[in-house]
Amino acid sequence: MFENLTDKLERSFKILKGEGKITEINVAETLKEIRRALVDADVNYKVAKSFTDTVKQKALGENVLTAVKPGQMMTKIVRDELAALMGGTATDINLTGSPAVVLIAGLQGSGKTTFSGKLAAFIKSKRGRQVLLVAGDVYRPAAIEQLKVLGEQIGVEVYTEPDSKNPVQIAENAIKYARTRSINTVIVDTAGRLAVDEAMMTEIAAIKAAVKPSETLFVVDSMTGQDAVNTAREFNDRLDFDGVVLTKLDGDTRGGAAISIRSVVNKPLKFISSGEKMDALQIFHPERMADRILGMGDVVSLVERAQEHYDEAEARKTRKKLHTDSFDFNDFLEQIAQVKKMGNMKDLMSMIPGVGKALRDVEISDDVFKQTEAIIGSMTPFERENPAAINASRRERIALGSGTTLPDVNRLMKQFEQSRKMMKAVVAGRKK
Repeated sequence: MFENLTDKLERSFKILKGEGKITEINVAETLKEIRRALVDADVNYKVAKSFTDTVKQKALGENVLTAVKPGQMMTKIVRDELAALMGGTATDINLTGSPAVVLIAGLQGSGKTTFSGKLAAFIKSKRGRQVLLVAGDVYRPAAIEQLKVLGEQIGVEVYTEPDSKNPVQIAENAIKYARTRSINTVIVDTAGRLAVDEAMMTEIAAIKAAVKPSETLFVVDSMTGQDAVNTAREFNDRLDFDGVVLTKLDGDTRGGAAISIRSVVNKPLKFISSGEKMDALQIFHPERMADRILGMGDVVSLVERAQEHYDEAEARKTRKKLHTDSFDFNDFLEQIAQVKKMGNMKDLMSMIPGVGKALRDVEISDDVFKQTEAIIGSMTPFERENPAAINASRRERIALGSGTTLPDVNRLMKQFEQSRKMMKAVVAGRKK
């Protein structure tokens, strides 16, 4: 996501390299390149023009410190204005009411049903609330079945009325059902069409009027670019939704929708979604997204994701084992499991400043730990607990049993020892 835009913005900042200060003359070419980069990324032209005008006004009014180069100053101004353009600060979901009702709207194929499942998992795990999913798409049996499968995956009940073709009545009945069972959150997945039409708009407006949701979210496929912004405008004119959700951000997208949509509909981006996993949903933070667009990484999100999967009891046990030199392959396997829970490896690496660009053309499979797990799985319980006992003959047997080679096993043994030493050094440093 945003890779081409990041490259073009970096090139535009280099125009100011070597300049002593920002002037109207030397900033003109930079702003021209920035505007061109935004338009190429499918940002609405009026939005791009207004953005560069604002940046120019602020840049010419800045006194460049001797310790700060003009290119660095321009990067900061663009970063701040990008964050402001996308909303400035994160906007939380509104879950008021008894039950709180969240209405999901959008075109067919935008990822509404998958997002409904992700949102249910998010509210259940992050907010500690009971959730009921409602299958309101009465035209596509596959959508109802998909919601049932997702509900089963995340442990959330799904309300359906297979024989009914009245989505308004289904939604109303679902809310009554939730009240009788003290379920405090209801998420209504609605029908979509391939394009905006009057019948769909009338139906979704009727559902909203009937259930009076505390939150109406418009789900849009970020891969549709500027069309996503136009569709959002049409939906907002009829529904007056509360926020936008961008899906498929892991796809081949130029990112223009994320940058344009807030200023066009004047509604916040609330969530971004990527991948099919139920935990692949993030609150949208404009300032963090601006950092990623400019190639600065997103360390805050990386740390937050690590903390979500951080087990304090396991950490204490690991520290004790490292201190007593008893850290073994069972512990190593547990560390791998913790990392895997955090999500897609390439996405995680891209959050580290400078690393995302270096790995841009490198394929990092989600099965990156598969070989390591196979090798450890081929060890006996004694070998896992006593790595030092794994001699040459044992290594040959482990390689044969795991379908790998002796160099693969030797490489893992070396990596294990290096990891153990590094973690021990970190633990020792914290105690000082």
